[in-house]
Amino acid sequence: MTPADGLRMAVRALVANKLRTALTLLGMIIGVAAVITLMSVGAGVQASIEERIRSAGTNLLFVNPGANRNQFSGLRDRRSSVQTLTVQDTEAIKTANIPGITLVYPQRSMSGALLSSEGAVQAQVTGTTEAYAVTTGVNLAEGAFFTNGDVNEKARVIVLGPTLAEDLFPDTDAVGATLRLDKQHFTVIGVVESDGGSSFMSRDNAAFIPLSALTTRVRPQKTSSGDDVVSQIVVQLVDEDEATIATVKQGIETLLLSRHDSAEQDFSIGSQADLIETVSEITGVMTVFLGSVAGISLLVGGIGIMNIMLVSVTERTREIGIRKAIGAKRRDIMSQFMIEAVAVSLGGGVVGALTGAGISWSVNKLGEVQQAAASVSGPSSGPGGPRSPFAGGLTTELTAEPIILALTVSIIIGLVFGIYPAARASRLSPIEALRYE
Repeated sequence: MTPADGLRMAVRALVANKLRTALTLLGMIIGVAAVITLMSVGAGVQASIEERIRSAGTNLLFVNPGANRNQFSGLRDRRSSVQTLTVQDTEAIKTANIPGITLVYPQRSMSGALLSSEGAVQAQVTGTTEAYAVTTGVNLAEGAFFTNGDVNEKARVIVLGPTLAEDLFPDTDAVGATLRLDKQHFTVIGVVESDGGSSFMSRDNAAFIPLSALTTRVRPQKTSSGDDVVSQIVVQLVDEDEATIATVKQGIETLLLSRHDSAEQDFSIGSQADLIETVSEITGVMTVFLGSVAGISLLVGGIGIMNIMLVSVTERTREIGIRKAIGAKRRDIMSQFMIEAVAVSLGGGVVGALTGAGISWSVNKLGEVQQAAASVSGPSSGPGGPRSPFAGGLTTELTAEPIILALTVSIIIGLVFGIYPAARASRLSPIEALRYE
């Protein structure tokens, strides 16, 4: 029996039992569609995070307190909670004339209660300088970011994310209004443009004030020598060349070691490239995990194939006996049922792949439609815009890898779960098979 003959017989057998075949296909369709959809969601999340990191520029270095060698790899994470960086360290880096540096600014974050006449929220407040807006490319929907003059004067001004602005001032314009942070009154001078609210590093729920106001008016925190503590120093480089990064890192390490007069390094320096690499590793593991969870349904579908094939062998016992009586060999019988099992599995895989691709495409299309509608009609829920999981949040990225993987697994499942029924059919005795009722 040729493979073509086996395929024709398998198709006839499957068509003869349409409902049974459809139910068997359904298990594989659901399994493959789930694998492709979840893996495309994982890939979309990874691409979204990397894009957001790169949007801030890949020519950034981050100096953080703590003795770990790499702030993003998690290696040697000792004394990471010790506050060892200060505003004075930032000024020293600025004036050190280290080749390759274009901009330096400090920042410090805190969780604080924001209260207005119309609402109250707990939010992450970042104290920084005007250089933050330049480096990270902050876009304002209303008003403006604070200036160098505001920083020098320790001005009580604040810039809100759109979600915070909506929560605190649902019925009035946020810009120009006054709110209270801890015991200090601040004037809102700007509202940041919405970036979806559910994406990595989103500013929708963030607030920004001059670092000088935070360290003197809101929550002063000083070292034993009286210097103002910061949680991070950001350094912008002239380019993202590896030689430039290495030169600047070495210059900052030498400077801070001499300033801190420490026996060991009490700070760490990482780059955007380090962050992107680590995020890619984490999201890659997450994508594989999602695919593995969905792969359980493929296993269930394979068990369904085995069950249906065993039923098929039982129902066609007399047919097997007749074929053996007229000269069919064991390998002919076995190949017939193996082809039938693979045909069911692969057919379900193809339909499942198309279904998964369709779901991934639909998710992205829905996000595009909602974003287009929001841009035409304007925000439907204040400065934050529509808070939909599809509008700037959940995205998918369909690649060939999960499709190829799912189809390959489908074929393997058909082979693995078709072996036992096929072997059982091939071992039947012709006489016993012909006598079977």
